[in-house]
Amino acid sequence: MKKYEIEINNEVYRVTVKELPADTDMTTPAPAPAQATEQATPAAKPTPVTQPAQATSASGTEVKAPMSGTIYKVVVSPGQSVSKGDVLIILEAMKMENEIVAPRDGVVGEIHVSPNESVQSDQLLLTI
Repeated sequence: MKKYEIEINNEVYRVTVKELPADTDMTTPAPAPAQATEQATPAAKPTPVTQPAQATSASGTEVKAPMSGTIYKVVVSPGQSVSKGDVLIILEAMKMENEIVAPRDGVVGEIHVSPNESVQSDQLLLTI
């Protein structure tokens, strides 16, 4: 057995993985379908992503990508005033839209990404 710690959204989960022999049958029957209900569920709205630690330098606060993904939309423009919590960029990752929000009040400086651009975790997106 191997033990791993996995961090998801700043929460740490401990998992144990059991290695099975190569000839082990890994198929299981699907569970019975749940009864359909008439009640509609509201569409999920994008939730703000918890930002990684922001680096502050002489040129301002660097806003970095919290995960790998594709820039769906840049909501702000250089010179625009923003307040803490304002949406700056929408990052698409694993078919989910994640709002990247301003870590503080300020003025948007340079924007380092554009729509449809692939970004890596911790990549610089913009400065405030």
